[in-house]
Amino acid sequence: MAVATISSWESKTNPKLPPAERLRSYALFFARAFAAESTPPLPREQDLTAEERERFQALLQELVSLRDAVRGVADSPSDGSILSFNDGPITIICPEVPAANRLSLAKEENPNYTRTYRYADLDALLEMWGQLRASNPELQVTRRLAAEVVPAEMKGHLVVLGGIGWNKVADRLQRHLRDLPIQQVEVPDLKNGEIFRSSEPGAREFRPVWRELENADVEAVGTQQIVADQTQDAWRGGKPRVLVEDVAFLARLRNPYSPHGSLTICSGVYSRGVLGAVLALTDGEVRERNAAYIANRFPDGSFALLLRVPVVNGEVGAPDLDIAETRLYEWSPDDD
Repeated sequence: MAVATISSWESKTNPKLPPAERLRSYALFFARAFAAESTPPLPREQDLTAEERERFQALLQELVSLRDAVRGVADSPSDGSILSFNDGPITIICPEVPAANRLSLAKEENPNYTRTYRYADLDALLEMWGQLRASNPELQVTRRLAAEVVPAEMKGHLVVLGGIGWNKVADRLQRHLRDLPIQQVEVPDLKNGEIFRSSEPGAREFRPVWRELENADVEAVGTQQIVADQTQDAWRGGKPRVLVEDVAFLARLRNPYSPHGSLTICSGVYSRGVLGAVLALTDGEVRERNAAYIANRFPDGSFALLLRVPVVNGEVGAPDLDIAETRLYEWSPDDD
């Protein structure tokens, strides 16, 4: 733990309160008795005994109550999510649909012009927006298209959605974060998305998984309809195929433009991967388990993950970090 971080928490004039995931880690650590001369690893919540779990819940509640009392919102709930912040601003930076791909309602000359149609990854944005507002009811949450961001809006807590193709801020941040061992790159064989590649020795590539449609599938839908619905990447060798698994990139890092801010990145090869990264933090079935996994595995709060995102009948499944096969790649600054 950095001395400057502790000092910022203990400041009487301008305290920076510890994040929820850090309080959870402390409660986990002290929930289990250990010898004074030893320094055990941080236990996982699911490995606690009934007595230890009771102690953990009591400690977590006490720590959260103390933090909220300082913040002036005693008895306010805390969901333990990494999307809970002590201060603002919070800005979601969103990708923009290229002009050639926009619906007519996204054109200003249309009397039914709807500005939101300019946003790409709308499913991911709605999920993220709702969770951020619920977890931070007292803070302002702003959304911006990447092309509209001004320098002042790069301060505080940034949440960047989408890949480098349609989000130029994501591309700029990737160029800035050279120490991050995962990069998103364009490859000639994909026209509608960008893969992920590790920069370590023996570099690996992480790609989506497709299934070639059977003749019966083609006949049932109709060739003309498939041609109209599919994008370039959904064809290989003149045959249509369907996406069955995307790759999500989920990262939490220090905001390089703000000393006390954070940077959360939710990206994917395709939009299903972007949504999968967001669902890992927002889906009601997995978010608590995922928050616990992140707190245990990355106690310093900085990390990067590549995740499998299942796609079934076009619908995205939320990645569960407790399932080892879900995690394609893990990194934290401590690993270096």
